[in-house]
Amino acid sequence: MSFSDQFKQPEGRRLEFKERLPSKAELCKSIISFANDAGGLMYIGIKDSPRLVVGVNENDIIHIEEQISNLIFDNCHPIISPEISIISVDDKLIIKVRIYRGSNQPYFLKSVGKNQGTYLRIGSSNRVVNNEIIQEMERLKRNISFDSEPILDLEYQGLNLKTLYALYSEKTGENCNENILKKLHLIKLYQQQLKGTNALLLLSDSDQKSECFPYAKIECARFKGTTIDTFIDRKTLDGSILEQVELAYEFVLRHINQSAVTKGVYTKNHWQYPVKAIREVIRNAVIHRDYSLTGKDIKIAIYDDMVEITSPGKLLPSVQFDDMQARQSEIRNKIIAPFFKHLGLIDQWGNGLKLIASELDLYNGIEFKWLETGLQFQVQFIIKDFLEKSISDVRDSVEFSVRLESGLESRLESGLESKLIINILTVIENSPLSKGFIAKSLKHKSISSKLNQSVSLLLKLSLIERTIPDKPNSRLQKYCISKEGQLFLNRKRLSK
Repeated sequence: MSFSDQFKQPEGRRLEFKERLPSKAELCKSIISFANDAGGLMYIGIKDSPRLVVGVNENDIIHIEEQISNLIFDNCHPIISPEISIISVDDKLIIKVRIYRGSNQPYFLKSVGKNQGTYLRIGSSNRVVNNEIIQEMERLKRNISFDSEPILDLEYQGLNLKTLYALYSEKTGENCNENILKKLHLIKLYQQQLKGTNALLLLSDSDQKSECFPYAKIECARFKGTTIDTFIDRKTLDGSILEQVELAYEFVLRHINQSAVTKGVYTKNHWQYPVKAIREVIRNAVIHRDYSLTGKDIKIAIYDDMVEITSPGKLLPSVQFDDMQARQSEIRNKIIAPFFKHLGLIDQWGNGLKLIASELDLYNGIEFKWLETGLQFQVQFIIKDFLEKSISDVRDSVEFSVRLESGLESRLESGLESKLIINILTVIENSPLSKGFIAKSLKHKSISSKLNQSVSLLLKLSLIERTIPDKPNSRLQKYCISKEGQLFLNRKRLSK
């Protein structure tokens, strides 16, 4: 990226602007953060807000350059070798400090030591990190991954590997055994004994997984509206990570819309969001998340205007979401990722971002955003012009309500008991329910024919919706109130 392009960029993970030479502590924290992360550039002589080239005094510039080198050498450990140069911008001299990603992490302030002086770049700020992150840096230095470490106090023979064995047999046509587990590095020899790795435990269905990794789960939620104030549905996926991807994907499909689109003589179903891209993001979240971070799980949040997926762990340093067409591949979990690849659950390395980009090309109405929030990576699929569409939806709902009042409502009154209709809408207003639970909430002994007829009519009038629309007879089927149903119910309440 040229300087003119960098000048237009906001400060962030790899870029920082300073009007003048910062204090010793501030300078060293930034240098250490860059070296511990993806590397970065610091420009001295440029004001950040508003962005303005102020320059460095020509008489001081050589002294400042030497001062920067000395400060870094004297205060940072292990040794960091910056690349310092002087450039001219608008006839003003600027100092450019380039720091490369270090190979001897963690880097820290000598004065306070490794435990209190190790910093990492989080967005545009420098944050001191805890022991979990320091340990991960040390693993990277030794070229090992958290998921490859053996669990010394756990006998792998007692693990429940039913899902792993069944899926392995289904995908490869072979029976999984001890030799295959060795070959895939899921078990390792330690002091003459075979021990299961963190990866094997994460892939298992065992109770020990929940005990050792209570955070290795996906929390799925469908919220009403555009805030987290009210749940419509929620689900915790805490089984084997082999199952989590598909179960999370199914949850998303249940809570986004699908419509029929006719092209020529063919009619195709068109999802509200680019579902292949969403599935790929969920895969990446499970396969590449940082399992060494405690207290953090994957979160999938569905709002009226957005699908949001958050995964623990910073974006890997070599991965650039800004360049989605390039083949990019860096593996955090060196056992889990190849295992998914071996089973054919992911495609060729480096194709994930290209797949997402290709899917987004088919959805002009969806905006794609990614951001790092603390030690988490977040992806958002946002409906463009949602507010304008909402106004249109309200207008359509009002017209629908007028039609109800003028004609359709008479069908409710004459065909079935209006009171039962109102009661059904009321009990599912805040949470989807199955027919059995609707009957129970209404204190009916069983699902009567009248209740079945009422549900059918409400579906026909679009006052309620199925939570699994593509499988109307599913045993997991539930019913939730639609926008039109909510408007109808509100009008009924106001008319009392």
